[in-house]
Amino acid sequence: MSNRRSEVRPRERLISAAYDLFSKDGISQVGIDTILAKSDCAKASLYSNFRNKVELAIAFLDRREAIWTRGWLECEIKRRAKTPENQLLAIFDVFDGWFHKKTFEGCSFINVLLESKVDSPIRQAAAIHLAKIRAIVRGLAEEANLREPETFAQAWHMLMKGSIVSAGEGNRNAAREAKRAARLVLDGWERKSKTALANSKKHYAAR
Repeated sequence: MSNRRSEVRPRERLISAAYDLFSKDGISQVGIDTILAKSDCAKASLYSNFRNKVELAIAFLDRREAIWTRGWLECEIKRRAKTPENQLLAIFDVFDGWFHKKTFEGCSFINVLLESKVDSPIRQAAAIHLAKIRAIVRGLAEEANLREPETFAQAWHMLMKGSIVSAGEGNRNAAREAKRAARLVLDGWERKSKTALANSKKHYAAR
């Protein structure tokens, strides 16, 4: 086992260790020595790959996006539903399974945002990653021909984040309840008219 670990580059071992620790316990609660022990790396390896813990934390958030946002959430909603409207609702179905897992640890981006100082690089990075999730929602809203897709995405993301926090409080059915509210929002949201759609298609065709 140790031989296999030694074959993996120190940078990757450090990020993998940080991923496991930060996603479970948060960034501020995990010390450098704990990361070094889990990664089986020397302190010199840490500082030859990252200038400080902040850089390692930002690398963790990038990895979280690749695994959680892209590799899991985005893939799962596309697997579960075909139309953009159903994909939007499927977000809460995906969350429901997640919330009921014993390993549910909450959203790392939200956790980091709340535990970090205002204007800190880590907080800014977390906000960027949350914006990327919102961009997925906005894209689905555009495909569904909803008016004001950015405003819709903001409202939808509030339901998503609220359900995650509620699940963290102990309400493991939060996704199901949020889905009921989300369906009302989706059903009541104004769609683009056929004229507006035609003009939009002409606009993009002329670009």
